[in-house]
Amino acid sequence: MKIRTRKKDYDAVMALPKGKHRKPLHPNFLLQSVIRIAAIPDLWSTHFKFTTHGMEKVKGQPCLILMNHSSFIDLMMASRIFYPKPYGIVCTSDGFVGKEWLMRFLGCIPTQKFVSDVALIRDMEYMLKEKKTSVLMYPEASYSFDGTATPLPRKMGVLLKKLGVPVVTVITQGAFTRDPLYNCLQKRKVRTYATVSCLATAEEIKTMTVRQLDELLDEAFTFDNFAWQRDNAIEVTEKFRADGLERILYKCPHCGTEGQMEGKGISLKCNHCHKVWEMDTLGQLKALEGETEFSHIPDWYAWERAEVRRELEEGTYQLETDVDIGMLVDFKAIYMVGKGHLSHTTDGFHLTGCDGKLEYRQGALACYGLYADYYWYEIADVICIGNQEALYYCFPSGKTPVAKTRMATEELYKLKKVRKTKETV
Repeated sequence: MKIRTRKKDYDAVMALPKGKHRKPLHPNFLLQSVIRIAAIPDLWSTHFKFTTHGMEKVKGQPCLILMNHSSFIDLMMASRIFYPKPYGIVCTSDGFVGKEWLMRFLGCIPTQKFVSDVALIRDMEYMLKEKKTSVLMYPEASYSFDGTATPLPRKMGVLLKKLGVPVVTVITQGAFTRDPLYNCLQKRKVRTYATVSCLATAEEIKTMTVRQLDELLDEAFTFDNFAWQRDNAIEVTEKFRADGLERILYKCPHCGTEGQMEGKGISLKCNHCHKVWEMDTLGQLKALEGETEFSHIPDWYAWERAEVRRELEEGTYQLETDVDIGMLVDFKAIYMVGKGHLSHTTDGFHLTGCDGKLEYRQGALACYGLYADYYWYEIADVICIGNQEALYYCFPSGKTPVAKTRMATEELYKLKKVRKTKETV
């Protein structure tokens, strides 16, 4: 899927009128039916099945639906599970570019990922309370990179208490294995499943503390798709299964070099020390020679996270990369405003560009996470920062590991948050 882009001068983009906030619309049943029909081929090809638990407790009530985010087929699964029940969808604002009318009539609610958005809560309340319509939300806000849950925003329980409606979870299996984000949009032949559960009724939410609700959500959003594949003997026999694997496994555990990993075919190799690992049909890695440091991909990813945290604690972490810059200020296009430079340190992000016209800083405590993506709308890997005024889509040059930047943002937030809490005690 592609997105509409336009080349435009930075000053001209900043002079564009900002779109006014609009209340979400009740989903159009005809369009929902079209989406449901369009989903049939993919769901049929993956033999999609789902099970439900406790859903009789929320029958006939508008609910907050929380779903894990693995790949684009998530939306198709939801259309099968809940149709013909109407529901709005909390959607990233770039999803509205070039098709705002369609997204509005589908009941979609735009929001900026990892940017504070009070209007979103009001829109969700409006849909649930006034329109009596359920709302589907992906609380992880981003696709999983390594097949495990990405961090949920803290105090999600505050939102659940404020909305005061039943909460339903949808946890999928097979969606990630079929189309992992790193694998260059190449689909594998894998069956898909979902478990749909009533996490808590409105009455139960009233009796629980925010902390209890957060713990309940953390438990529900604990999963490991590579472990599921291995433990259930789900074989992926395609010969491209390791393509792009360096996007998440960017650091060699043998020699410690970054940016020299290459995933191709069924192999992952380090072009610095020349060590090679083979990815078997169950998604596990094995070194062709010597020790297999990590057979389980999420373990390798967790080691990289620990390495990033060590760099942050030692003050040695730093990202410096030239970037092409796209901007989102309305829903008409992503405006490509020119080239720039992006740095990321323990102080946060600093973006400059457009012949000195653009300078944007984003502190380390601005958000707990980062909107980073692979092959974003078939353009390139991306790092997105910004605020309510504008979003900056930064496309790094070379082999900048956006996964490392995302982990660094998450770990830096934790470190700064703990430090700030200690200072105020």
